[in-house]
Amino acid sequence: MTEADRLAQRRWFVLVGVRLAGVAGAVLGLVLIARAYSWGPKILGTAIVLSAMAMIAIVPRSLAQRWRTPTE
Repeated sequence: MTEADRLAQRRWFVLVGVRLAGVAGAVLGLVLIARAYSWGPKILGTAIVLSAMAMIAIVPRSLAQRWRTPTE
């Protein structure tokens, strides 16, 4: 495997890891919403879910754009 292939594989693992971290955050927020008895933790859980969903949508795309090979 060449160095470029290893670098591409590492970057792919980083993208997948970021997506999994976002999903884990969303699940954590949903659990917090489901188990909360008052409004404070429910609002916090909602904020966690929304920020995790934004992370899933924005961060991998921006990393891929940063790592894209420049056109000549």
